[in-house]
Amino acid sequence: MLSTGYGGFIDCSWHEIEHYSQQLENDFQRIEKLGGGTYGDVFRVRHRITGEIYALKQIRDEHETNGVPATAIREATILKQLNHSNIIKLQDIFLTNERCYFLLEYMDEDLKRYLDRNRPLDRQIIKSFMYQLFDAIFYCHKHRIIHRDIKPHNILVNHENQIKLCDFGLARAFTIPMKTYTHEIVTLWYRAPEILLGSLSYGTPVDIWSIGCIFGEMYQGWSLFHGDSEIDQIFQIFKILGTPSEDDWPNIYLLPQFKSSFPKFKIQKKQLRQIVDNDEIAYDLFKRLLACDPMIRIAARYALQHSYFTGCDHKKSLSPKINTKTNQIQYDENNNIFI
Repeated sequence: MLSTGYGGFIDCSWHEIEHYSQQLENDFQRIEKLGGGTYGDVFRVRHRITGEIYALKQIRDEHETNGVPATAIREATILKQLNHSNIIKLQDIFLTNERCYFLLEYMDEDLKRYLDRNRPLDRQIIKSFMYQLFDAIFYCHKHRIIHRDIKPHNILVNHENQIKLCDFGLARAFTIPMKTYTHEIVTLWYRAPEILLGSLSYGTPVDIWSIGCIFGEMYQGWSLFHGDSEIDQIFQIFKILGTPSEDDWPNIYLLPQFKSSFPKFKIQKKQLRQIVDNDEIAYDLFKRLLACDPMIRIAARYALQHSYFTGCDHKKSLSPKINTKTNQIQYDENNNIFI
């Protein structure tokens, strides 16, 4: 779960969680290890009194010399601010011996594993998943949070086909005007072209691009763009979407990594339509999500209103509206943010 994905179930014992607190052992029974990765290991646990099942994430600190990693602090801070039915809920935090543990609500698997088990994916399920995902990311964006690492491993699914966005370790709260942020974000296959081309600033459209990649992946069963380097990723994008010109993307030639010598690929409209079963309504949403120019990429709020979702049997978001009138973000039709 979170940054690691669930992966396969691995047997383990409590001693594998170094420096775990006595409180954890007393309150929770270890069931199994769900996965492990760069940022930590995730365990499935049961509360000994209530019987409730949770996911316990141990945050690794190999690169930290002064306590809890900054990514863990950032993730905990952001998760505590968010309250949405399609965003993972942080139940508790344990700090012991320079170790940090997140107690999270339990979900059955991540979207990557779900897709691997359910190819081809039912088209109505795709529609439901997309609506839930847009609802979650719109909630994040209107509360000034950019996720910055949306990918199938960071989307969890339960047996009721409810999805939840997770792993906010790379997320950032943004301000107006936008600051310059690091380029070392978003798994390569889901990274927006403005980041690949070295843009000095970026905003909420980077999350929309990632969702567009996932949309296509749910339809065809494998990733849309699977480059093995940044330049290969750029070329894979341009081979399908066409190499942008100054007319398509004003000032693209000012981006540090864009070269006028790039091959002039043509957009493959037929291939794009085939990915979404030649459904013109799905295609219209698809191309709006994958607009290379972030200024014309559709915003989450408008994606939710797209005709693709007409007749979709989805539950209305139960999330509270916590923004005040003086702290409210509005968007224009081109996804520009203004106060």
